[in-house]
Amino acid sequence: MPDLSHGDPADVAAVNALRSAVMRLGRRLKHQRVDESLSPTEMSVLGTLARCGSATPGELARKEHVQPPSMTRIVALLEAKGLVRLEPHPDDRRQKVVSQTETAEAMLEESRRKRNAWLATLAEGLDEDEWAKLRDAAPVLEKLAHL
Repeated sequence: MPDLSHGDPADVAAVNALRSAVMRLGRRLKHQRVDESLSPTEMSVLGTLARCGSATPGELARKEHVQPPSMTRIVALLEAKGLVRLEPHPDDRRQKVVSQTETAEAMLEESRRKRNAWLATLAEGLDEDEWAKLRDAAPVLEKLAHL
């Protein structure tokens, strides 16, 4: 495990290259959207609902690192577009539970398909050794994304 506090130039350079590549790739992936009318934040909320299941607006706000009033606005926009539905909370009548609709599920699936196809096309530019390294790195990147 690297100790970046001591400033090993090779480790610092690797972290810098990783940060830059992940940010650039993330920006390019954001442009591979199926529905251009949705903001990246709205897409992120739908992705969170797909991964984690139904949640209250407060839970979504915590998971998305936004303030509750902002999440309330985002949920209202998604509901108006028919992508989420609000239902009474089973234990607390003051709260609502947000769930994605079938329309949102289909849109997310199409978005994943489009982004996967775009990444697969990029990966065709790699040689066998590079592809093997990337394939081996995928679980490590996934772990980093969830730490």
